[in-house]
Amino acid sequence: MSEATLWWIIAGVLVAAELATGTFYLLMLALGAAAGAIAAHLGVANTAQMVVAALVGGLAVAACYVARKRYPKAPSASADRNVNLDIGETLNVEHWNADGTATVRYRGAPWTAVFRNGTPPGPGIYRVVEVVGSRLVVVPK
Repeated sequence: MSEATLWWIIAGVLVAAELATGTFYLLMLALGAAAGAIAAHLGVANTAQMVVAALVGGLAVAACYVARKRYPKAPSASADRNVNLDIGETLNVEHWNADGTATVRYRGAPWTAVFRNGTPPGPGIYRVVEVVGSRLVVVPK
């Protein structure tokens, strides 16, 4: 078996592993294996093939990592206005219970409201920022 064939098999195994696990980084490593295969086709020595594969794969993984950190992650479905139309709506909290919850009338039914961070400041108008089960997570408007 030629060295190039071995590199293509490694690239194929990495792609199959990516399909099984769903991690995009394995595709970047498969790119490195493909670069190693191309280097083998060009007649480069074994050590240089490994260096080429490691450099291309490593740089692709680093670029992927930087790109993922640069762009903010999409909000979860429970906090996304495009999925849940309650996000961004306002409601009136008349009083908070000792456990940090409040029972509010919202859309004609009683709901449990929970303050997002720590102790709620008091009665007033609040904005819904997330819906967790049947609880409305709120912040001051």
